[in-house]
Amino acid sequence: MIHKNKYIGYWKIKDHFILGDNVKKFIKSPNISGEFEKGLPDTIVLHYTAGPFRPALNTLTNPRVRASAHLILDRDGSITQLVPFNTVAWHAGKSSYGNRVGMNKYSIGIEIVNSGPLTKSGNVYRSWFGSAFNPSDVIEATHRNETKPRFWHTYTEEQITTVQEICRLLIDIYDIKHILGHEEIAPMRKQDPGPAFPLDRLRSKLLNENRHSDDAAELPELGRISANSLNIRETPNPEGKKVAKPLTKGVKVKILDESNGWYKVSTEIEGWVFGKYVDSV
Repeated sequence: MIHKNKYIGYWKIKDHFILGDNVKKFIKSPNISGEFEKGLPDTIVLHYTAGPFRPALNTLTNPRVRASAHLILDRDGSITQLVPFNTVAWHAGKSSYGNRVGMNKYSIGIEIVNSGPLTKSGNVYRSWFGSAFNPSDVIEATHRNETKPRFWHTYTEEQITTVQEICRLLIDIYDIKHILGHEEIAPMRKQDPGPAFPLDRLRSKLLNENRHSDDAAELPELGRISANSLNIRETPNPEGKKVAKPLTKGVKVKILDESNGWYKVSTEIEGWVFGKYVDSV
């Protein structure tokens, strides 16, 4: 299948490699674990590099570091592949999602060049490695796993569009069912891709458009709890860890995503509830 967008033109996946305009030469990472098991990968995990392209590339191809990813996306949307899509890369580290532990063996890892959280210093904003950024490259936002806003390096339009198109192509080829952030599979130690990246909107759009029902209901933006008491969980299943006290009848929530009848909702906290007990408003 061939996809086209204004940043990388026509492109496709052949023999588990991405081909097309604005795709750089393949650079092999030695940090791999062999091929995925049958039926996998079925998940995409998005990361930021926490620094510029070149240091990230050096890190992800260094055998002493023992880290890798399938792709790196630079600020201009250009793509460098390090690991074929049928091969397990080392991008997730200690991680879990639902009943799965160790997400490397389930997922394709995409690293996006971005500096992450920034600190204001006079009229500029500085990264942990000392680079300065203008206000136009900064957003103030609250991370999904935090309660107070911070400053974050923005993603470029080219990056966001390219991530969307890559994910769409991977969904077509590998029957991807989940698009996750590193912050969601390792929430106690990771914060990428962070609030500057529109993760909830992107995955809702991509995964919902891949459904085969032409008359599927559009996901409502707001809802109201209809059950007397409704548990809110870390993952969209009855065994998911409870993240707070149950929501009570009448509470309004913002609906962020849907998965197998569960709604990801946000009030003062964020988690998953069974959608049957949420009325749209």
